[in-house]
Amino acid sequence: MKIPIVPEITDDDMRRAMAHLADQAVMEVVLDANRRYLHWDEVRYRELPADPHTMWTLMKLFRRAGTRSITFPDLSFGYAIPDGCLEILHHIDKTAGGNLSAIVDTAGHDKERYIISSLMEEAIASNQLEGAATTRRVALRMLEEQRKPVNRDERMIVNGYRTMKEIRSLLSEDLTPDLLLRLQRMITDDTLDDPSDVGRLRDNDEIIILDGSGTVLHTPPPCARIPDLLDALCRFAHTTGDFFIHPIVKGIILHFLIGYIHPFNDGNGRTARSLFYWYVLKNDYWLFEYMPISRVIYTTRGQYKRAYLYTETDDLDLTYFITYNLRVIGEAITDLQRYINNNQKELHAAISSLEPSDELSLRQVEILRRMMKRGEGSITIKEVSEVYHVAYATARSDLFGLVNHGYFRKRKLGREYLFFYQRE
Repeated sequence: MKIPIVPEITDDDMRRAMAHLADQAVMEVVLDANRRYLHWDEVRYRELPADPHTMWTLMKLFRRAGTRSITFPDLSFGYAIPDGCLEILHHIDKTAGGNLSAIVDTAGHDKERYIISSLMEEAIASNQLEGAATTRRVALRMLEEQRKPVNRDERMIVNGYRTMKEIRSLLSEDLTPDLLLRLQRMITDDTLDDPSDVGRLRDNDEIIILDGSGTVLHTPPPCARIPDLLDALCRFAHTTGDFFIHPIVKGIILHFLIGYIHPFNDGNGRTARSLFYWYVLKNDYWLFEYMPISRVIYTTRGQYKRAYLYTETDDLDLTYFITYNLRVIGEAITDLQRYINNNQKELHAAISSLEPSDELSLRQVEILRRMMKRGEGSITIKEVSEVYHVAYATARSDLFGLVNHGYFRKRKLGREYLFFYQRE
């Protein structure tokens, strides 16, 4: 990934720019570029009504008027909220905050299953972003069946899943450096080359962030500054400061700061995404329990890296990272709506295909639909217990009931039963 070099704005650039303030064609392009919050790298090669430096100078001039500053020890970040971001934040507030009924009310008794499914998808994608070499299908079956991981990549995913589940019990706590260390410890346990790096801060300045070709993308702050920076980060999370910051925006900033500070020798990206998840749930945006954000990030990981890079190369302007993440969240909400709508249609179709005399519970119908969709393979009592978040005895009763009704056949393997969908 090539690092864009953002030009410094000189006095001559300012004089030339001011001469174009009355040029309607120029100003229309400048305002449109700022609405989309384009980076210099996205502007300089376009066909423009004035030279790129003049256009960039005008863009920066107008941006400064709406930029807010956030100061940390020896660091100053800025950000703005373009109109497109305000629209997404409004949509998030309507759908993701407080009352879940706007989207998931139709899920009924399956709400907990949607959460479990989301946590699995989040754990898989977040670790794939960090290089876990396994397919989504294999990883999902491992988590559903509670199979023990067989290598470090699978262990990373299991750790991520357990961490996401554990976060739900940490919402009453304040953000502290100790909590960050605990998150990193849960995420990295038994997966690092140096086990002593688990649950401790970076103690060296040897870490640099490289792209695939070896180009240095980011050099984190010296390790001696990490304690002060983390203290400042935690204060930022819990104080209102001089102006209001929308909780989703603040969560995104916290995500960025962990990546920028790089406080650990490993696990920084996964800790950053887990911290965002913790923060938005703590601020009552409960719908995020149902949305695997990292799955969308994984499919747009090139843009994810550029959002980091654009922020760092343009005077630590966080707007690029905020804008990207808000787009991701908007897409995740749309994906969730589509998933639930399709799921409900399939469930209703499955229900309508059953004889009323079957007297199956909705969960049994969903288990049956799951196996119809899977086609081949088996399902176990442990898998039903984990996926549908029910007691082992309840899962056993559901599956034996489906056997009694002729939908499943069972086979004993050692001390465990395997259940197979029995086609007509």
